[in-house]
Amino acid sequence: MKLLTRLIGVVLLILVLIGGYIWSGIYTIGADVPHWTVTVQLMDLVRRRAIERRAKEIKVPRLDNPQLILKGAGQYAAMCTQCHLAPDMKNSELRDGLYPLPPDLSKTRVDPRVAFWVIKHGIKMSAMPAWGVSHDDATIWSMVAFLQKLPDLSARQYHDIVARAPPDEDMHM
Repeated sequence: MKLLTRLIGVVLLILVLIGGYIWSGIYTIGADVPHWTVTVQLMDLVRRRAIERRAKEIKVPRLDNPQLILKGAGQYAAMCTQCHLAPDMKNSELRDGLYPLPPDLSKTRVDPRVAFWVIKHGIKMSAMPAWGVSHDDATIWSMVAFLQKLPDLSARQYHDIVARAPPDEDMHM
């Protein structure tokens, strides 16, 4: 019984200390100051596992349709390049101020199921919006189709495909 009482006391003390730390406002939440390494690792683990769990059952349609890829190129150019860059971009004014820094999708291949889920639902507290509230699944799949081609495109190829992309009357920005 003494051990249980001490254990409860230690747990309560830890909770009071954590609560006091949170209440004090000491932790810097500014996007211009990086998180502690352990915080980054924990947040990354939570993010990866949550997305993997939700994306694993998504059925991927055929993504090699040229028209689908063209539509996705236009969507990407209009909505994604300021954060995720294009083959000829080193950075952007908006991207400079983001933390955590979004992946450079012109150099990173993403699992289609993961890409679909993230584009549709967004990621809390990361500046990644939930495009599913304003775009249908077909449009999101077009973006995923384009993302499968993007890492292989040169700057010239990227600009050529974007120039050929159809106008999107349904695009919400």
